[in-house]
Amino acid sequence: MRKIPYILLAVLLCGCNPRLSAPQLTPPREYLFGNGFSRDSISLDSEWWQMFGDTTLNHLITHALSQNKNIEIAASRIEEARHNLIVTRSTYLPAFSGTISAEGKYESVTDNIAQNYKLLPQASWEIPLFGSLRHATQGAQAAIKYEEWQYRGVQLSLEAEVATTYFTLLQYRQDLAIAQRSSELRREMVSLIDSLYHYGYASGSNLEQARSLLYTAEADIPLYEKAIAQTLLSLATLTGDSPDNYINIGIGNSGAVTNDYRPYDIAIGVPSDILHRRPDLMSAYYTMRQSAANVGLARSARLPSVTLTLFGGTATDHVSRLFLSKGWVADALASITQPIYNFGGLRRREMAAREVYKQSLFAYEQCYIEALSDVESALVAITSSREELLRYAGLVKSYRNISIMTYELYRNGLSDYLDVIDAERSLYSSQMQFENLVAQQYINYINLCKALGGGYR
Repeated sequence: MRKIPYILLAVLLCGCNPRLSAPQLTPPREYLFGNGFSRDSISLDSEWWQMFGDTTLNHLITHALSQNKNIEIAASRIEEARHNLIVTRSTYLPAFSGTISAEGKYESVTDNIAQNYKLLPQASWEIPLFGSLRHATQGAQAAIKYEEWQYRGVQLSLEAEVATTYFTLLQYRQDLAIAQRSSELRREMVSLIDSLYHYGYASGSNLEQARSLLYTAEADIPLYEKAIAQTLLSLATLTGDSPDNYINIGIGNSGAVTNDYRPYDIAIGVPSDILHRRPDLMSAYYTMRQSAANVGLARSARLPSVTLTLFGGTATDHVSRLFLSKGWVADALASITQPIYNFGGLRRREMAAREVYKQSLFAYEQCYIEALSDVESALVAITSSREELLRYAGLVKSYRNISIMTYELYRNGLSDYLDVIDAERSLYSSQMQFENLVAQQYINYINLCKALGGGYR
């Protein structure tokens, strides 16, 4: 019969560990659109943006990481979670308290003041027998990990946003340069057509058509100047600095977007690699861990609780005798509390905690599906843009030759001016499109690095 209490205790200990379903993830063996990319383990450097070889970009991101307020907020949240871990553990440790009181009562009959001094120390401890301390600690530790990955997520998003904004700025500066250069060439053409018109070698229609080309290029200039100003403001906001410090950013190396472009070889690994690299996935994972710990806490609340209390003290009519050992008394009390009936509140609380866990489980699975989609989308964008860039590079070269030849033919009276107009419009449009494609390809590489989790630390 003596074994029955031990069997009962074992049942209770097993009962305080609820069974929860695990995530149902089936990572594919390889990426669907990963042809042409290395299957080696992801080897992005912690400062992955340095692969572009742009010192200005390196400075901007480093400065942003040290100045951006969202980074500081995320770092503070990590410290908050660490303090909360200590608070959580202290809840399940013995608590000590003490009370010192003094009382005086005036007696009119004897004309005396009766004095009473008390010293009452107390210690109490609710013994975490059924896993409450373990579950609470696991939940607090998961909260720390969650905040650490949130911090990394803020970092990665900031790095990618600064890089994207920087290459967008270079694109706008290059577009502005093309519009200004085209405007100068067309102004020279208008001057030439005006001279030919003056001597009767060109019609008034030719002159107006030449002017319309000039106005088209000039109308684009303020649009790109506005876009540059707005992008500079965004860059200043991201880096936590004054816009005045960024007025000249990208002026000297705007042409490097196309002149220095080259394909980048990024090892993408296998789809399961991102499970432990992506900040959003890891944050979702530790949210799930925290929810599981809360289920355990809700289960422990339905089991008996054991409390030990040690109290005592001394009382005297004179303060000098308050600390004498002869006057001390002490007592100890052990109590067991078992919730019996509270109209289903505790059971429903556990059921609610289980539903929260299920939600976090589904969120984690959905996050992985979206992570795979992000990588695949970046791979598709890079692969398709490679062919498009090659074709547009050849197209720009052809339109440039056509523009030169049609203009010479027109000067020699062998071509109509409409051919010159069409050639100029085609060249201008193809140049703009090519610049945009190159800048977008840089952004595609940025998106791929971000989708892979950036430089894993």
